[in-house]
Amino acid sequence: MITTGTEAPDFTLPRNGGGTVRLSALRPGIVVLYFYPKDNTPACTLEGQDFSARIEQFAALGAAVIGISKDSVKKHDNFCKKHDLRVILASDEQGTVCEDYGLWVEKSMYGKTYMGIERTTLLIDSTGRVAQVWNKVKVADHAEEVLAAVRALAGKA
Repeated sequence: MITTGTEAPDFTLPRNGGGTVRLSALRPGIVVLYFYPKDNTPACTLEGQDFSARIEQFAALGAAVIGISKDSVKKHDNFCKKHDLRVILASDEQGTVCEDYGLWVEKSMYGKTYMGIERTTLLIDSTGRVAQVWNKVKVADHAEEVLAAVRALAGKA
């Protein structure tokens, strides 16, 4: 798993709306990178909506917000349209980025184990290093907490 102070692994992934997103191309900006399990599920929808509702505030601080799941670009496009999401959603269908970040993990629910994405958010500074990690994210108030951390990192707290 990626920890604070380490360099965030670079990636290039297809994104909603067409084209690709490359992490290193966003430097020297700040990046909020959030990994989530699946489009159109209640918590994932709320998380996307919460980040989208604050997208102008993140942008004003020089921060891009990128969500990553294993859903296809087509699913991301439909998810964004259905819920008016304004964040970048990257498709990691092969799961390589999830694995690079150590977030493709064994999970369990109702006594059944399975592999899935651990809901995690990373704050990446202007040099590409991980400034903060939120593991096993609880969605309520999370976007606001991340925004506060971005403000502090940008020196605008």
